[in-house]
Amino acid sequence: MKRILVVDDDPTVSEVVTGYLDRAGFAVDVAADGPAAAARAAAQPPDLVVLDLMLPGMDGLEVCRRIRENGPIPVIMLTARGDEEDRILGLEVGADDYVTKPFSPRELVLRVQSVLRRAGALTAARNAPAESRLRAGPLALEPQARRAIRHGTEIALTIREFDLLEYFLRHPGQATSREELMRRVWGWEFGDLSTVTVHVRRLREKIEGDPARPRLISTVWGVGYRFDPPPAEDGADHAE
Repeated sequence: MKRILVVDDDPTVSEVVTGYLDRAGFAVDVAADGPAAAARAAAQPPDLVVLDLMLPGMDGLEVCRRIRENGPIPVIMLTARGDEEDRILGLEVGADDYVTKPFSPRELVLRVQSVLRRAGALTAARNAPAESRLRAGPLALEPQARRAIRHGTEIALTIREFDLLEYFLRHPGQATSREELMRRVWGWEFGDLSTVTVHVRRLREKIEGDPARPRLISTVWGVGYRFDPPPAEDGADHAE
């Protein structure tokens, strides 16, 4: 049984979310403030955290940062604000998804299930066969082991960043719209396209030599993004 940590200072929200998650077959823990949430996640890491942005003692952004320091625990951020800036901040500190209040508890459960399905691959064997690697210049990706390597050094990617990079490596030279990326990587038929934009920016910061002048993930104006593998002489793979 997957264990979910619900963090919200509104007891009504916590009660409703807990009820829906419980009926969906999850074990649920609850924390009402930031310090308690960070301490509980550190003491017994949950399988996923549903985390409110506005919390007493320590805001959700700081809680998310601390949780992600301890490992790739999936985080779904809750926010009562509709501002795009707040949603982007949540994604930038490592949240895997977000839901804006007021929200449908059923939709939240679906989001939890979706994120956990993708996170399930993290329990796979850490030593994927070399032939299963996807390669592009200095990058090597081991989908089974969920390992990303750049110039021989493993890089830390969130669940969605890894899935996005895997999609790009499997579709080199193909221009893909943000809508299509949302469907293929996130599994959403609709949603805020800024989610894709933020994750592309974060991924560039981790794999590009100069994120301000990206050479691997190009913006195709009016379309979306394209992954351009470098020529072999432009950066040989040093993963071995």
